[in-house]
Amino acid sequence: MSIKLGVLISGSGTNLQAIIDRIADGTLDATIELVVSSRPSAFGLKRAEAAGLQTLTLSKEIYADPEQADEIIASELSRRGVDYVIMAGYMRKVHDPILAAFPNRVVNLHPALLPSFPGAHAIADAYERGVKVTGVTVHFANADYDAGPIIAQRALPVEEGWTVDELEEHIHEIEHELYPEVVGLLAAGRVHVRENLTVAIDPA
Repeated sequence: MSIKLGVLISGSGTNLQAIIDRIADGTLDATIELVVSSRPSAFGLKRAEAAGLQTLTLSKEIYADPEQADEIIASELSRRGVDYVIMAGYMRKVHDPILAAFPNRVVNLHPALLPSFPGAHAIADAYERGVKVTGVTVHFANADYDAGPIIAQRALPVEEGWTVDELEEHIHEIEHELYPEVVGLLAAGRVHVRENLTVAIDPA
């Protein structure tokens, strides 16, 4: 079945673009009802507008009160009948107004294999630690930062001699594949959160 998405962005919007592209080529059965940006300068807004999508940008003044900002966002997403909220490079924590409106339906992408390297600098943190394997995690967001139920992970062996920029490039390549795949699992109704906050995925 087709699902309705609300996408939250703060920056360049490459993961938003990956989802737009999969919808356009028919491999992802979804529609994007609204793109919300925490920054008016986010390039992802241009990507959204180029795809003919509705956008919403809140001012810094509104974001100064995170609960008020999230009440506005939750209201706008609910009004459009959104099924899942997709955080795509959204650099703000989501709070109760959004989480309560979309329980186990707010999805986040993290550029490391959680629970390792949570936080805003995961790629650099993993690189500086000298890990031999890192990767990407897609998880449901909840009140605990980077600690919600894990939906999918994909590992990336770190090759000798890579710079941190090269590592970031390879992480983004995985993100652009994995995130639309997970949205496809959601659209197919195959993802279920167990009582112990682990995730079960039905076989195809």
